[in-house]
Amino acid sequence: SFVVLLSTNGAFTAAPTAVLAALTLGVCVYTIGAVSGCHINPAVTIGAWSIGKISNVNAVYYIISQFVGSALAWVLAQKAFQVVSVQMGNAALVSQNVILAEAFGALMFTFGIAAAIYGKFDKSMSGAVVGISLLLGVSLSVGLGASGVLNPAVALALGAFNVSYLLGPIIGAVLGFNLYKFIAEER
Repeated sequence: SFVVLLSTNGAFTAAPTAVLAALTLGVCVYTIGAVSGCHINPAVTIGAWSIGKISNVNAVYYIISQFVGSALAWVLAQKAFQVVSVQMGNAALVSQNVILAEAFGALMFTFGIAAAIYGKFDKSMSGAVVGISLLLGVSLSVGLGASGVLNPAVALALGAFNVSYLLGPIIGAVLGFNLYKFIAEER
């Protein structure tokens, strides 16, 4: 949330927000992945839960922590850098197009995460695969007409937390994880 907030407010101009988000996620996978599984996105946590890769209790704790962390990132960004939310939508907005675009983006993103969880490639590549999957997912979402948030906690920090940016990523994550599970477990 913090890097995306700073980027959308012009604090970083050397790279697009999507690239910065992908690089940040890749670094997080390598640094905190072994500790927490790098659960920093409620949609991803729900997707992993849907295939039995996280317990009910841990899923609830992670989701609460993700939203609290995002709120704290907003407070820090606002206090330290006078960052404002970008106001990408109002709380009542329900857009079928945004839901579908975010769902397709999240499906692409979480398909890559599922490959990492199932250990289908060398573990040393997990940060790169997950980061690249995020970049592809964001690009797909933006190309289809949404903002490419793919993370309800980040949407909260950006001022875009609404039904569309909540449901789209969750639907896509559940589909992405379950599609990968279906393919990986087929013999």
